[in-house]
Amino acid sequence: MRFTALPSLLHLLPALSIFLDLQGVWGKPISHLSKCKLAQYPGPSNPSFETGDLTGWHVLSGTAFGNGSVTAQTSYWGGSFNQKGKYFVDSFVASGDPAIGQLRSDSFLASSYLSFLIGGGYDPVNLYVGLVRDSDGTLLKSQTGMNDEALVRVIWDTSAWAGQDVHLLVYDNNSGSSWAHINIDDVRTGCKALQDDNGLTFTVFGEANQPAAGSSSSCTLYAADPVRPQYHYSPYQGWINDPAGLIQWNGQHHLFSQFYPDAPLWGPMHWAHATSSDAVHWAERPVALYPPYPDNPQDTSGRWTGSAVKDAQNQLHILFTDFTDLALHPGSTEQVVSAATSSDGTSFLLYSQNPVIGTVPAGSSNGFRDPKVFQDPTDNSWKMVVGSGEGSQGKVHLYRSTDLVSWTYVGVLFEGDGSTGSMFECPNFFPLGDKWVLFYGGRSLGWFEVGSYNGTSFISETSGLLDAGPDSYAMQWYKDASGRNLAITWLGNWPTSKWPSRLNGWAGQQSITRELFIRPDGGLGSRPIPELVSLEQPASAKVWTQKKIGNTAVVLGQTTTARLRLTIDTASSTATSFSIHLFASSAESVLVSYNFAARLLTLDTSNAGYGQTGQWQPIVAPGSDGKLSLDIFLDHSTLEIFSSDGVVTSMRVYPRYQESQDIKIEASGQVVFDSISLTPLESSWC
Repeated sequence: MRFTALPSLLHLLPALSIFLDLQGVWGKPISHLSKCKLAQYPGPSNPSFETGDLTGWHVLSGTAFGNGSVTAQTSYWGGSFNQKGKYFVDSFVASGDPAIGQLRSDSFLASSYLSFLIGGGYDPVNLYVGLVRDSDGTLLKSQTGMNDEALVRVIWDTSAWAGQDVHLLVYDNNSGSSWAHINIDDVRTGCKALQDDNGLTFTVFGEANQPAAGSSSSCTLYAADPVRPQYHYSPYQGWINDPAGLIQWNGQHHLFSQFYPDAPLWGPMHWAHATSSDAVHWAERPVALYPPYPDNPQDTSGRWTGSAVKDAQNQLHILFTDFTDLALHPGSTEQVVSAATSSDGTSFLLYSQNPVIGTVPAGSSNGFRDPKVFQDPTDNSWKMVVGSGEGSQGKVHLYRSTDLVSWTYVGVLFEGDGSTGSMFECPNFFPLGDKWVLFYGGRSLGWFEVGSYNGTSFISETSGLLDAGPDSYAMQWYKDASGRNLAITWLGNWPTSKWPSRLNGWAGQQSITRELFIRPDGGLGSRPIPELVSLEQPASAKVWTQKKIGNTAVVLGQTTTARLRLTIDTASSTATSFSIHLFASSAESVLVSYNFAARLLTLDTSNAGYGQTGQWQPIVAPGSDGKLSLDIFLDHSTLEIFSSDGVVTSMRVYPRYQESQDIKIEASGQVVFDSISLTPLESSWC
């Protein structure tokens, strides 16, 4: 992967010391915050705008700011604004997105730390809150928003300028019509910049993994960021979405990802590349594919999702969607299938006669993308499915080849009824046991169909969601050398604007590797691969057997990087339900509860920090022996919950406070746990 610094972060200094000060064993915050006491001075006047106007602040130019930009709105289309107190500043409310302007605070002496709440658009050059030195006007630090209205706290180590006269500049020079505004509230200095009024320590955003790439190992860089997953694949900087090209080739598992290195937002797509000997521990490799017009940042043409197989020459053969930005290349075909090969797994050569499929079949007005190749045992040929749609109905096209280069259109393999979306993305099709499985993305959800196939047509018999949570899309399947059917999914999704990690320069992570199987009810199930045990630290594990838990909550431990396994004896339990609190503190938690009568598992993030809020409720059935098992993976900002019947529920979680690490269980009645184990997991990068 090519590590590219973000424009807004080029001037940031390495700030690892703040994490060493605030992080202890298992990431637990150290109560003694000595560094903040070295330099504490009052911050700007009217720091939280609770006067209801801009007293103490000065409009330098434009119409974006003024007393009309101080607002008491509490919610927007995506949830709460998260302001402190009643008022905050929003450069949208006075004159709309196209308005520009600059707002400056009174001068104050810099303390060791400064923090503030920020929201609004992502534009490092034209939208930011900046710290400016009075004496020479130097912009010392700046932070843009994350394309979300909700306010998230940014913490800066300002000890390098302690005692110097500084001021804050709220800068809006974006005259666009979307996300062209900036929000600010609750400026704090000194120790108050690190802790809220109840003494809880803020999670650090805005100065995480910013040391220059190459200055230290991936292990050190990744560990420096308090919200970065430690055993899930993520980009050091930039954006990833769909996993692609999954394959085990020459003894190595290859994970490619849709990737944009220049910002934590979707952009002209590259293919990031990582390899692993066990599908758990990942090592970065150079970028595999680059967009066709890399020198023009306005050109969104790129190499979209695709798949990889081993060809007759033992080469890694990739087929992918070549997307062309028609606004800059009128008359082109927007989406075609192209190919590339590699003999060493590092350098990839584009096929000289691309595209291999240059004509879009009829009935594809909604799109034509994401080719997935498989070997078809019904006629011993290569087959390929491609996602598409027409009108209100998504569909999957089927192609055939004997050489991976010349492809013949077979027809429509599967067409939806409109309930699962009007465009099917990232289709996968493969045999599993005596059934065939089709899965695809539609309506920003992952769907499966299990049924029968005769070489040309597929009949679905059972269908459902691939993942019951909100953060799973574009899952891709592959078969490893031992014959297992494995998959990785993007732990993210398009409808949400909740990407707080953008403030740290990155966005997107992939799931742990999962094994797929047919469930007892005929649906498609997932379970974590056994190799994940290599991450466990058994000497630090906590284990309980025949544990009875009732109305009094039992705290199992404090961590955000661990594996929690529970087996419940439903026959011996008298409770109506039980609840597991994860990422919990006195201020927030993720609630996972189970209702025995309804067999309903509920994931509730209504009070879980900066991420998406809501409830997700899959049916989870105990086994025929009356046992219900849950296998839960926590990884800083990632949560994956696997049940013994194959249901998986995935969620990204961003706690506001470092103390939000408690794991506790309580019940309404008595629950008998055959076993509970809480095991810390180490980094997959070390």
